[in-house]
Amino acid sequence: MNVDQAPLKNRARRNWLASAAIAVLACSAEAGTTTALVADRLIDGRSKTALTDAVVLIEGERIVAIGNRSLIPAGAEVIELGDATLMPGMINAHEHPLMFGDDYQQVQLAHSSAYKTLMALAGLQRLLLAGWTGVRVMGDADVFYGNQDLRRVIDSGVFIGPRMSGAAHYISITGGGGDINYLSPEQRVRPDGLIADGPEEIRKAVREEVKYGSDWIKLLVTGAFESVGDDPRNVAFSPEELRAAVEEANRHGVPVAAHAHATEGIKQAVAAGVRSIEHGTYIDDEAMKMMAKRGTFLVPTVYLGDYYATGDNTLRAQDKNDEYIKHGRGDFLAAIAGAHRAGVKVVIGLDLGAGSADPKVYAREFAVFVEAGISPMDAIQAGTRVAAELLRWDDRLGTVEPGKLADIIAVPGNPLTDISALERVSMVILGGRVLKRPGEAASLGGLLPAPSAAHP
Repeated sequence: MNVDQAPLKNRARRNWLASAAIAVLACSAEAGTTTALVADRLIDGRSKTALTDAVVLIEGERIVAIGNRSLIPAGAEVIELGDATLMPGMINAHEHPLMFGDDYQQVQLAHSSAYKTLMALAGLQRLLLAGWTGVRVMGDADVFYGNQDLRRVIDSGVFIGPRMSGAAHYISITGGGGDINYLSPEQRVRPDGLIADGPEEIRKAVREEVKYGSDWIKLLVTGAFESVGDDPRNVAFSPEELRAAVEEANRHGVPVAAHAHATEGIKQAVAAGVRSIEHGTYIDDEAMKMMAKRGTFLVPTVYLGDYYATGDNTLRAQDKNDEYIKHGRGDFLAAIAGAHRAGVKVVIGLDLGAGSADPKVYAREFAVFVEAGISPMDAIQAGTRVAAELLRWDDRLGTVEPGKLADIIAVPGNPLTDISALERVSMVILGGRVLKRPGEAASLGGLLPAPSAAHP
């Protein structure tokens, strides 16, 4: 039952909760007021160069004008940022909010859906204050639908968090990356992936995902690096199964994301009509050409391997990551740059899990893009405008332009000359509400206490 159909009593309670969540924001803009953001430069998400001495005017939740100081009306609230860069809020196109700790399969087995959902809310709020105003969920360590519930309470104003989209689960095969492959056959546990073998089971899994609120379908087309007992070089689904999944998702108007490392798996997924390839570790020139021709997006999640190569963080399947770092990372970086040159739309996505890492390290995906040979401006657009296009949000988000929703961040200095500036976000605005200001403590209204550094 949606809000419009709810009894008046329940509707009033929901409205009160939403109002209370908004009222406690000391930084919220009052209705009808104009806010002027003034900074030395603006990356609007579309231009090839930064605009200088920029002023962005916000009224309510939307951007109304961009120009110079002559635009600022009398009575406007003026936020002077000085030597800083304004830019669209960052969009993380590959996230697993309910995963925390390094062994996500163990977390899935050891903690309830409710507990993981609350931990995810804390993680998402930290990401928001680090400048990530949008998140696409790509399946999660949860047998229920915690992320869909999170999206509902955020959308209704009960809690404050980034804008969300995505799939509740990844659909996998028996023995695939979404299955649990390290227990004896006597044990019967429920994996966090939806296990579907054959076209009919896959159709039913797609329908179940849509039924409970997924607006993406995630397929584990190949094995994975972080799970035990499968090989990322192997193709899991058959071409017939892939076609069934995409056809069924298309019938419901829902796009498909394909987790695919193996070269042949990438090609089969692209041929089946998926909207995005996640990872793409062993992509080759032929696959790049296929993706560029069909408009298939690539979300390489490349920093993930670096994160687990430091020795401070370990996986149950650490040997697979170590092998990749020693023998595959350089080739993958070259392939990402090659895909970009070939016209493939590459997108920023982290794959870390919102509770697993300090939120500032999420911006290092941009730095790895630059290391691969992608320009800083193109890397930033990969995590703003191009990411919004992937999520079909580009009619309202992803760029700083009049008429767009005012999801805007500021970073000190110039990220085009120092990409690490994205790790030091100084201001966050979500839908016109200033959540974080330079030199002031960020606040989301105290609705959720700051989590401890160590997870149980």
